Amino acid sequence: MSLTSDLIRGHTETVILAQLSKKDSYGYEINKTIGLKTKGVYELKEATLYSAFRRLEQSGFIISYWGDETSGARRKYYKITQIGIEAFQKNKSDWEETKNIIDSLI
Repeated sequence: MSLTSDLIRGHTETVILAQLSKKDSYGYEINKTIGLKTKGVYELKEATLYSAFRRLEQSGFIISYWGDETSGARRKYYKITQIGIEAFQKNKSDWEETKNIIDSLI
């Protein structure tokens, strides 16, 4: 299966919000989950992931905090906010509507 990064690129923030709607997480874990869910077909580049985190945080959709790991490096965790949940729900609804239109056309 060939994926066009342009097709997914516009949905990077929604994909991240989807992961954070399930639980607080950190960058590596989110990217690993995306890889597992897509069976390795899709993975975010680190720069793309962290740029999206900055945009989401500046928009108030997520907040970040430092974990308190007792071993290993400290991790920066991300948590979805209420307006982030609302944005995710709207984006998901918009995606479903768009998907239905495309499905009817091709």
